[in-house]
Amino acid sequence: MGEVFLVALRLGLTSFGGPAAHLGTFRREYVERRAWLDDHAYGDLLALSQSLPGPSSSQLGIAIGTRRAGIAGGVAAWLGFTLPSAILLVLLASFATTADIADAGWVHGLKLAAVAVVAAALLSMARTLTPDPPRLLVAAVACGAALVWVTPFSQVAIIASGALIGWLALAPPPLRPTGPEPSTIPRRLGLAFLVVFAALLLGLPIARSVADSPVLAQLDAFYRAGALVFGGGHVVLPLLDATVVDPGWVTESAFLAGYGAAQAVPGPLFSFAAYLGAVSSVPPGGWLGGAIALVAIYLPSFLLVFGTLPVWDRIRGSERVRRALTGTNAAVVGLLAAALWTPVWTSAVSRPGDVAVVGLGFALLLTGRVPPIAVVAMCAVLGELL
Repeated sequence: MGEVFLVALRLGLTSFGGPAAHLGTFRREYVERRAWLDDHAYGDLLALSQSLPGPSSSQLGIAIGTRRAGIAGGVAAWLGFTLPSAILLVLLASFATTADIADAGWVHGLKLAAVAVVAAALLSMARTLTPDPPRLLVAAVACGAALVWVTPFSQVAIIASGALIGWLALAPPPLRPTGPEPSTIPRRLGLAFLVVFAALLLGLPIARSVADSPVLAQLDAFYRAGALVFGGGHVVLPLLDATVVDPGWVTESAFLAGYGAAQAVPGPLFSFAAYLGAVSSVPPGGWLGGAIALVAIYLPSFLLVFGTLPVWDRIRGSERVRRALTGTNAAVVGLLAAALWTPVWTSAVSRPGDVAVVGLGFALLLTGRVPPIAVVAMCAVLGELL
């Protein structure tokens, strides 16, 4: 377990570039350098992480740590990979709450960086997840629905509709034949984890409505965000915006500034939740609020990974499941497109110079040669100068 933690900590300190870059870094470290698993096993765990709601790179790390050292190894892998970015973002939140930075030029630059990053992520996801007209149509309908129907539950309904359309009408992706992989978790224990996942998803909103508790409210909000978002880091943006901005917990300006800053730190983008919990006006805020938000948004990932690892070989062979996931992935492309317009673009871009900064950042990201941290730094400087 200690070995897993130290290796993951090094990755958490050095893994820049977002989920796609993380997956390549994981393969070099875990497959090529340490030979903890081979390419086939890595591919199967990658397919598992991409099939579950939540952050794919973090879930892949949890799955690899679990194979290496059991459940404790999965927790150690998550801690090592997540703590560096979470600590940095909570420190930023502490600074944001003690200083008046709302009108600072560099904060405006961070918001412009967020526009460029989301646009680049959208283009990359669309190429992979909506390569044909049927899936493009699903994405377009999902985008229109998200722009017209703005409620806390609209994203969930749109994702569920995408899954239904995929199950009924879309072709499933090809299945790569591999042998069964061993699991360090017994099937009965895995089933218990899935039961807990469902119980919390249904029970937390009830407990929140019965007990007037700010902590329960945050647990419910961030747990649902981690449990219901497909597609990983960037796709959580619209759900988190509805979760913390709409009720007035976090201002739109602070939200986008933190999201832009999250591109400049190593590790998983879901650590953005620690910033939101720390900067939130709902108590407890600060370090404790950041910790609550971070644990709550990642708890579904633990429960789902631990629950599905023992039966993954059976699940991955289901054509219906793969059809549903195809529709889900197309729908999340539409959700991200809607989020790119509002709140990301409408809250950040207000003058011709902003458009130029966003265009430059977007072009640099598309080259694949400029790391996101450099683009974020450039946008922050230009925001101060304009």
